[in-house]
Amino acid sequence: MTTTQRFATSCIHAGQQPDLLSGALMTPVYFTSTYIQEGLNQHRGYEYARTRNPTRDAVEGNLAALEGADFGVAFASGLAATQAVLELLSSGDHLVLGDNVYGGTFRLVDKIMARFGLTYTQVDTSDLAALRGAIQPHTKLVMLETPTNPMLGLTDIAAVRGLLKELGTRALLAVDNTFATPFNQRPLELGADLVFHSTTKYLNGHSDSIGGVVVTNSLELSERLHFIQNAAGAILSPMDSWLVLRGTKTLHLRMERHNKNALEIARWLSQRKDLKAVYYPGLESHPQHELARRQMKGFSGIVSFDTGDAERTRRMAAAFKIFALAESLGGVESLICHPVSMTHGSVPEADRVQLGITDSLLRLSVGVEDVRDLIEDLERALKA
Repeated sequence: MTTTQRFATSCIHAGQQPDLLSGALMTPVYFTSTYIQEGLNQHRGYEYARTRNPTRDAVEGNLAALEGADFGVAFASGLAATQAVLELLSSGDHLVLGDNVYGGTFRLVDKIMARFGLTYTQVDTSDLAALRGAIQPHTKLVMLETPTNPMLGLTDIAAVRGLLKELGTRALLAVDNTFATPFNQRPLELGADLVFHSTTKYLNGHSDSIGGVVVTNSLELSERLHFIQNAAGAILSPMDSWLVLRGTKTLHLRMERHNKNALEIARWLSQRKDLKAVYYPGLESHPQHELARRQMKGFSGIVSFDTGDAERTRRMAAAFKIFALAESLGGVESLICHPVSMTHGSVPEADRVQLGITDSLLRLSVGVEDVRDLIEDLERALKA
């Protein structure tokens, strides 16, 4: 997509215009289920609110612009957006799925989509040789996350696109960009066909909305996704659309602070001798740090660490004063999550062990508070 607006300007203005009726600067929340038609087949582009809503139109245009895309399609949750991507496939098609995708994505594929004839192979998508071996003649989609949740492993998106081109496959490449956000990473520019987000996280940024979005530069894919959106009905509500628009106006400001705070905390944690491991792509010790520097503008606000002691982790989880023990991530407030009992409870234990998702692992969503207070809170909890 060609645009003359830079990222910060797009955050505030893209997809929006003053209300034509009143001149209101902020996009109104259009609470309506239907629209008056002037005559048979005579309307203003709006017939029924499941199909189109002006507030949802605005957020779809805004989020597409932030990813450098031509089209955006907004859904009721991140998993609804993920399901819409999967519903581009048909019974008998094969999916290659990253081995460390969000637990809800795995559950959706394994427990629901597989019942309708979709086959899948999980693989470490950062390993191009393994990925090559997983692709079959009937592979129609490669779906991956980078960075991954919660181990923060990276996949070279451009290299995956190169591999698919080399193999001559027509498989689509879909990237979950929730952790990175378009502020830090733009997968379409690296060769992805589809990018999807849980807007619940950084895009909204205030822990008060559930939503999802898929963006693409393909007119054909956008039309198919809009058909799924309308036919299945998992639409982003007008109020949630407005909340996401409110959130993206400060995305560029928030992400600068998330990036800065998380890097400082990761460096502080990495210097401690009482932790088994610290995971953050911004650390020079991260095995894919050079890829992170090449592929990402910043390293986002998620830091994971392993205490090496499940009982100590349990005590820590109850000892925080500023970090809140809660699922989700990406809000202005700092959260701490125990993946085994929260986000990845549906992943088989053997798979969790192989990935390093242990009972002693904690995931931080570093907010935008004063980093000195956050470090003091971590130190207090670690002493617990």
